[in-house]
Amino acid sequence: MTAKAVLIGPPGSGKTTLGRLLAERLGVEFRDTDADVEAVAGKPVADIFVEDGEARFRELEHEAVRRALAEHDGILSLGGGAVLHEETQALLAGQHVVYLQVGLSDAVQRVGLAAARPLLVLNPRSQLKKLMEERRPVYERLAAVTVVTDKREPEELADEIVRGLPA
Repeated sequence: MTAKAVLIGPPGSGKTTLGRLLAERLGVEFRDTDADVEAVAGKPVADIFVEDGEARFRELEHEAVRRALAEHDGILSLGGGAVLHEETQALLAGQHVVYLQVGLSDAVQRVGLAAARPLLVLNPRSQLKKLMEERRPVYERLAAVTVVTDKREPEELADEIVRGLPA
């Protein structure tokens, strides 16, 4: 199957918010692979990281992306680090991938420093900046479209994404 759009980007880029809005506008289902991972594991992502480790989480995440891409034809949101898996990158070929680009300041505001983000412990702002810088080239390479989300309303962003969807 081919999803209408696959949303990628760092934490705080708006994948879930925009994904739900896009799905509603297009009359399709929204699916979030982090929610899929939590359903399979029976616990929140943060607990998977603590109890099972990042490697196990990444395995579950890759399988969730593989399954979602095979089964889902609506709007799909991937966890921020899902694109780091080489096999996941290969699965995204032929999909309409939308990179939601966000600046550090906006991402920090959206994520909130008290949020349960396992890779943002200790110095969350510094960790988020590092993650964003490391992942940016992968996001850019995979994206069919890049949408800058800073200081913009979800409705405006959804309009832009819908206009850029393949017919």
